[in-house]
Amino acid sequence: MPKGISPKREREYTELERKFEQEGRYKGREDEVAARIVNKQRRESGETKGQREDKRAGHAPERGLPIKDYQRLTVPQIRNR
Repeated sequence: MPKGISPKREREYTELERKFEQEGRYKGREDEVAARIVNKQRRESGETKGQREDKRAGHAPERGLPIKDYQRLTVPQIRNR
């Protein structure tokens, strides 16, 4: 698991790993499968490093604005369009 992961995700990881070992699933790969599952959950909820950087940088998702490349245009360019 990556450094700095939240305690909640760390608990989920250890619980999954322990569960897989008890059930005998994914022999020898319990830690890998548990990490993949937790990382997928982190990615879907926007907790990964790249997604945090996008939020900090002010990147907004494309919202289908009526003017193409609106976010990259200057005010005079927008007025002209």
